[in-house]
Amino acid sequence: MISPSSSFAILGAGLMGRLLAVTLAQRGHAIHLYEAQDASGQGSAARVAAAMLAPLAESAITEPGVVRMGEYALSRWPQLLAGLSQPVFFQQNGTLVVWHRQDASEAARLRRLFETTSRTVASLPAMQALDGAGMAQLEPALAQRFHQGLYLPGEGQLDNRQLLTALEQAMHALPVQYHWNSPQAPGHFQPGSSGQPDWVLDCRGLGAQAQWPALRGVRGEVVRVYAPDVTLQRPTRLVHPRYPIYIAPKQDHLFVIGATEIESDDMSPASMRSALELMSAAYAVHPGFAEARILEIATQCRPTLPDNLPAVRQTAPRVLEINGLYRHGFMIAPAVLDVVLELLGTGQSALAPRFDLRLELLSSAAATATA
Repeated sequence: MISPSSSFAILGAGLMGRLLAVTLAQRGHAIHLYEAQDASGQGSAARVAAAMLAPLAESAITEPGVVRMGEYALSRWPQLLAGLSQPVFFQQNGTLVVWHRQDASEAARLRRLFETTSRTVASLPAMQALDGAGMAQLEPALAQRFHQGLYLPGEGQLDNRQLLTALEQAMHALPVQYHWNSPQAPGHFQPGSSGQPDWVLDCRGLGAQAQWPALRGVRGEVVRVYAPDVTLQRPTRLVHPRYPIYIAPKQDHLFVIGATEIESDDMSPASMRSALELMSAAYAVHPGFAEARILEIATQCRPTLPDNLPAVRQTAPRVLEINGLYRHGFMIAPAVLDVVLELLGTGQSALAPRFDLRLELLSSAAATATA
């Protein structure tokens, strides 16, 4: 358990590393943050993301524990953002799901999955089926192309790059010493020894594969475009049996478009096929994307464990490894953050069972928190 003024070495300056650095520093702890690359976050999966907070929408591909983490994030993110001096775009206008006529059977299957989730996690706002009038009222820009849809109230999003920058700026005013271009591993430290940090927190994502061989990369590709002729009020998902896409509108007509998820740790540029599928699907949602300007086509690999779920494990006294956030990083990071803070404070976590978050602690090597 930590003292009121413990010192920490945090490895990895992606989303979890920065969140832990800022939160612990705000509580008066001394932080040294080590990152293998520079301050831009280029090596982080968090930089190539849409940062949607969509627990019901994501329930189509994940477990109830992750859904509950996403629900938790919707109230926790505003608290975390309020502690930053630099503003970060945050929106909670819900998620819209639409489909073309030929994909109606896939949409019906998705609706059944959402209904099952709503029974399992009853505290989620109820899904709403939209007819043509409902579509026209909710998202006028799409009403001419889609005459029905599903609305998932309360879901949200934030701007991932604004957040990474705001967390970096917050570190400047806090007792955080950051070491860019300085790759480190837990074995480089002897926490608790004289001249060493009290704790080591390993948040390196795929950079930790040597210590956590079960990690694998799941490749994702996104397109960032500027589309002044398109106005969407909320993230929109297009149902498709092979490449369902999402379109996340940020500020000032900036859109993040993504879908692809490939079992590979290949970091080469996006394929022509992926780029064409993403952009043609976006055009099928709104013709205004035809004149959009492509700002970036980016690729990154998400750190993923065999069950596609996050985990926290203790591999040595005073060493915690936090990893496996997969494609849900922004949606589950606040819950993972608070579980780690509980572990540091008391040696256990009351939140972990609520989220089915796997804990592997030295006191019980295979300890697992279950609901």
